[in-house]
Amino acid sequence: MNYMEVKFKSESVNESFARVCIASFCLQLHPSVDEINDIKTAVSEAVTNAVVHAYPKNCGEITMRAEIEGNMLTVSISDNGVGIKDIQKAIQPFYTTCKSDERSGMGFTIMESFMDSMDVEKNGESGTKVTMTKAFSSNNVEQVLSHTHQIC
Repeated sequence: MNYMEVKFKSESVNESFARVCIASFCLQLHPSVDEINDIKTAVSEAVTNAVVHAYPKNCGEITMRAEIEGNMLTVSISDNGVGIKDIQKAIQPFYTTCKSDERSGMGFTIMESFMDSMDVEKNGESGTKVTMTKAFSSNNVEQVLSHTHQIC
């Protein structure tokens, strides 16, 4: 298993940093263009949710952790912000708490559609943790695994 973890300030400019960071980490699995775009989109949505909703009145910290085991990528985006009152309601398409904003309420739906699985849970006393997984094409992973075993 390989992993990485980064923490960054909950500012919208860091959404692009998170996209580049996860894309770079995934390169070791030789992803297809579609696979890397899917992951970047899902991470972008999760980070944007944390920036917009977790810290509405101040700035906080967002943590992105990624693990690769075999052909499986697991990514979690967590914050220690205000949390989600009703997670089951929040993950429904078109649900938004920002009625006056230009928010569509499709963030979780987008994450779920681009990844193989998605789970949303409380992160400690407050805050939220979104965990997503994606399996990579087996033909790409075989090349990586044979190379990894040679090095280790």
